Amino acid sequence: MPATRPAREDRIELRATKEEKRVLATAAAYERLDVTSFIMRNVLPAARAVVDRAERIVLGERDTMRVIELLENPPKPPPALMAAARRRATRA
Repeated sequence: MPATRPAREDRIELRATKEEKRVLATAAAYERLDVTSFIMRNVLPAARAVVDRAERIVLGERDTMRVIELLENPPKPPPALMAAARRRATRA
């Protein structure tokens, strides 16, 4: 049984020139899609790529090795941090 897609209930307004609208409608027709489906099929992957690039941290080899080193051999906490943790524990 094919999976059902969630219904598209939210609306997005899009302003376009007559020429842009014509091109979108023509392209959608060539793909046998309505304009909304054509736009979503082509724009959503680009939007996901932008979000992915903005939210992912990519480390180079040197930085990766530094993170691994710190995880395997964490530095001793500074005395001020330990004092703050003790104060916090006594309040809780």
